[in-house]
Amino acid sequence: MLRRTIAARAAIDVKDLSRRVVAGERRAVSRAITLVESTNADHRRLADEMLQLVASQFMDKLEAKEPGSSKKLNTFRLAVSGPPGAGKSCFIEALGKHLTDKGHRVAVLTVDPSSTISGGSLLGDKTRMDGLSVNPNAYVRPSPTRGCLGGVAEATYDAIQLCEGAGFDTCVVETVGVGQSE
Repeated sequence: MLRRTIAARAAIDVKDLSRRVVAGERRAVSRAITLVESTNADHRRLADEMLQLVASQFMDKLEAKEPGSSKKLNTFRLAVSGPPGAGKSCFIEALGKHLTDKGHRVAVLTVDPSSTISGGSLLGDKTRMDGLSVNPNAYVRPSPTRGCLGGVAEATYDAIQLCEGAGFDTCVVETVGVGQSE
């Protein structure tokens, strides 16, 4: 019985998930990012399908709002990088609060060093953005580097696309602290 429950829960309906992402459901955005971060081959196939559906549904939504809008995104993307302890998270929280106060929807994707044991995020920059992480017009998501060098995780671009598809008009990426992955 337990096996069937786990198997049923593990089934991923990418059409439903993409619809919920485009509707702006935070839980769906989180689940979708988890899917694009997965290294499982079946999950990667589903993630690719879901990303295409999100892009298509989001563009249809834009066209319905503004017919003839040439389906152009108006998302502002910002990356913040610096050495550990420089105040990246504090800056992003202050910026995010300012932007949400002005009516913007802000997604923050933080990239943290990975645990060699679990593969998950070690530092959890989200915990340093406690005000922003509970703001209904903001979304904060930590992601592990999983050994990827260069400050961002392998799935960061896909995560940005999902946040844009969910209607966030500003996407901020906080890189891992310079030198922490190397």
